[in-house]
Amino acid sequence: MTYTLAEEDYLKAIYKIAERHGTPVSTSAIAELMQTRPASVTDMLKKLADKELIDYKRYHGVSLTRTGARQATLLIRKHRLWECFLVDKLGFSWDEVHEIAEQLEHIQSDTLIDRLDDYLENPKFDPHGDPIPDASGAYRMRYQILLSDLGLHQPAVLVGVREHASSFLQYLDQNRLALGATLEVIEVLPYDGSVRLRLGDGEPILISGQVARQLYVRQTTESA
Repeated sequence: MTYTLAEEDYLKAIYKIAERHGTPVSTSAIAELMQTRPASVTDMLKKLADKELIDYKRYHGVSLTRTGARQATLLIRKHRLWECFLVDKLGFSWDEVHEIAEQLEHIQSDTLIDRLDDYLENPKFDPHGDPIPDASGAYRMRYQILLSDLGLHQPAVLVGVREHASSFLQYLDQNRLALGATLEVIEVLPYDGSVRLRLGDGEPILISGQVARQLYVRQTTESA
C-alpha cells in the first residue's frame, strides 16, 4: 500500500513524539510538532486509523500499530541516509540537510535506498548522531547521556544532538562543538546551570544549561 506525503509525515511525527515522551501521543502534541490545528490533526488521525496504521480513540491519544511503526521507521531510515549522503558526498553542512532530506525521504524505491546504504558503507549514525535503522528496522543502540548529566572532570566525547534547528547547529559550530569533540565539564554555575567546558586542549567555553540539555555525550576513560 502507498501513502500520501502528509500521511507519512504524521506517522513520523507520532513516532518521534512517542520515542521521547512515550505513548499514547496526544493530539495537541502532534499539532504542535506539525504546526497545524488540532482539528486538522483529528481528521488525519481518522484516516490513519482507517488504514490500520494507528490505534486511535478520541480524547485518549494515539499509538502506532505494528504496520504504522514499520512505515515510520523506514521513513526515518531514508531521511538519515540522505542526510549522510548530503554531508559526506555532496559537502553540505549538518545545519543545511534536514529540509532537503525531508523531501528525499518520500522516495518510494526500496532498491534505491538499499543501494544508497551500501554506497555509504552502511553508516550506523547520521550527521547529527542519530541511529540509522537497517533494512529490517533495527537500530544499533549505544550508551549515551545528556551533557547536563555528566559529572565534573569526567572525560567524554560529543556523540549527538537532540535539537536539529539550523540556528542551534550553527551555534555549535561557532563554539567548536562538533560530533567527535572531546570535552570535560570543569564547572557548573549554580545560579542558572550554565556549564563551563574544556574542549580538547583549548581554552574553556561557557554554554547555557539549556544547550547542555540538548547534547549527548559518551563518557570515555575515567580521569586520573
